[in-house]
Amino acid sequence: LPMTFERPTVDPSLFPLNQKTVFLNHGSFGCCPLAVLDHQQELRMQLERQPVKFYQRELEPLLDLSREVLGKFIGANRDDLVYVTNATAGVNTVLRSLSFEPGDELLVSNHEYNACRNAINYAADRCGATVVTIDIPFPLKSEKEVLDSIMSKVTDKTRLLLIDHVTSQTGLVLPVKEIIESLSERGIDTLVDGAHSPGMIPLEIDKLGAAYYTGNCHKWLCAPKTAGFLHVREDKQSAIRPLIISHGANSTRSDRSKFQIEFGWMGTRDPTAALSVPFVIDYLDKQVSGGWAKIMELNRKLAIAARKLILQTLDTSPPAPDSMVGSLASIPLLDSRLEKPYQSLKYLDYWQAPLLEKYNIEVPVITWPNHPKRIVRISAQLYNSLPQFKLLADALKDLRDEANRT
Repeated sequence: LPMTFERPTVDPSLFPLNQKTVFLNHGSFGCCPLAVLDHQQELRMQLERQPVKFYQRELEPLLDLSREVLGKFIGANRDDLVYVTNATAGVNTVLRSLSFEPGDELLVSNHEYNACRNAINYAADRCGATVVTIDIPFPLKSEKEVLDSIMSKVTDKTRLLLIDHVTSQTGLVLPVKEIIESLSERGIDTLVDGAHSPGMIPLEIDKLGAAYYTGNCHKWLCAPKTAGFLHVREDKQSAIRPLIISHGANSTRSDRSKFQIEFGWMGTRDPTAALSVPFVIDYLDKQVSGGWAKIMELNRKLAIAARKLILQTLDTSPPAPDSMVGSLASIPLLDSRLEKPYQSLKYLDYWQAPLLEKYNIEVPVITWPNHPKRIVRISAQLYNSLPQFKLLADALKDLRDEANRT
């Protein structure tokens, strides 16, 4: 295994994480560097020193600059980008804006994040449309299985596909470019849930060509919480309205698009997370020689090495090829021994309690796709190192062996 992972890529103290915990769950909520939090606080003080000046005269150009920097990072025109609180809000924004009719079919995969699956169910129920579930296999051997699974469900009634760029539970990087192109040939739009993509994998959103693409900046980009974005292709923008209808709805301004006017002001809120995006992009770029391209490469290599280590320790086969791994990876575990799915306010699975309380490891164990099947999902970020994943592998082996003895 690569010796380069014996130590973290950056000093973990750059992040406010509790150093007593082996934190292998960056994928859930991210973690923001201390310097970025300091910058956000400076912006908050700028706001509070003169709130009227900030909101009425400074905010719009600051947001324009932030969208410009973000657009360059993710390969998108800033005028097609707006800030939302998170990718779930972005998915809801699109689904609540679009009109569907009884008999229309909306496609979604069985890997879709539960919150967004609920959103598409809600949108369909309101108008009598049908949600069609695509069963993407896991384990799987190739990206072709993903595309074939999707296209097998397409009919002349299909109106929209909601698809993850990187699946939340299973950590698969899906071939969204090929998916978008295949559906576009059939006249079907795609809404990409890119919650995990920014900062994990190189992005060229304009080149992907999706009608709608939403993502988080607080996960792998490490921005403060509530910094998410929605990208809407120019020809689709007239139909997309924000979840909060505010002053922009009857604005007579002509200096920018109605799309930007409406999303630019949705009532009084703290905009400093979105305004901190340029700072965090620049800050982390300077922490690693080679910048963001190197960060993404190192995190991916660590995830692949960590997955290999855990698979070897558990004597398990890879559930997907390395080519479909980003900075997340999921590994199937021993089936749950409980008669019913585990329910707790604290943990997703009963193995999480000993993992945290006995081994000091924070990592999600997820029921997937259905009880009693389970997976463990690891995250590889700059502050992680391979020995941490060795601790996890040994702990999982201990828990498995203990379960087999009882």
